[in-house]
Amino acid sequence: MSAATLKQRRSVLTRLCDHQDAMGDRYGDIDYRMPTAAFIDARDAWAAHPGAADNLIKTVRALYKWAMDREKIDYNPAAGIGIINKNPKGGATPWTPADLRKFKKRHPPGTTAHLWLTLHAFTACRIGDAVWLGREQEVTRNGQVWLEWQPRKRGSAFVSIPMLPPLYQATRSATVVGPTYLLNEKGKPYASMEALRRMAQLWCHQAGLEDRSSHGIRKAVAEMMAEAGASQHQIMAVMAHTQAKTSEVYTKGAERRILAADGMQALKALDW
Repeated sequence: MSAATLKQRRSVLTRLCDHQDAMGDRYGDIDYRMPTAAFIDARDAWAAHPGAADNLIKTVRALYKWAMDREKIDYNPAAGIGIINKNPKGGATPWTPADLRKFKKRHPPGTTAHLWLTLHAFTACRIGDAVWLGREQEVTRNGQVWLEWQPRKRGSAFVSIPMLPPLYQATRSATVVGPTYLLNEKGKPYASMEALRRMAQLWCHQAGLEDRSSHGIRKAVAEMMAEAGASQHQIMAVMAHTQAKTSEVYTKGAERRILAADGMQALKALDW
């Protein structure tokens, strides 16, 4: 398990411990031999954020599996709990051009929210990397500024991409400069990936985009590259993927649309 994943799960479990049941009892103060219904109630309490709710159950399930393997408990109360994500097979909902316009209208250039969106849109980075990326990762090659970094997700490939003008301009429009591009209201780097994630959820909420996320931007970037004719290996290089099958999850729909559009050209010759 990577350090980022461990940190995320610790954050989830800390939040779970602070959750209260119908009687007002804090979960962290209740015996760990809790019934399945207790965790279903906690999941449902987070239903406004389906991804977070499902991640809660995934984390609890892993915790109790660890305990079972060490014979500290003889059952896993989260084992049979289903997911509630509205889009489980496709993962995060990809952003549309309309979503981007709506977000940018609410969060104009010069705001941290706009920089957050621009950083994800022009790097396709994960939020676990967005929280620490900054000018230290910039490299100049033949007069062009590039971003180069090793993603912190285990198994990811090294990323080296040119900084396109929108991203370069967004990073230079910040009034406060720090070790990371994204700084909180105190001018400091966000304390954790979860802290940035919560702020991103607020920005999306303010823009009327309740079910959008940073991963949805990443997915949209991959689809747009595929529709623009980028090869599988080009997409893999940007997304830090080491296996083609991983990128296919993002690009399969776009590739099918391209094939369908080409296929429909054959019908133009029909005398209808």
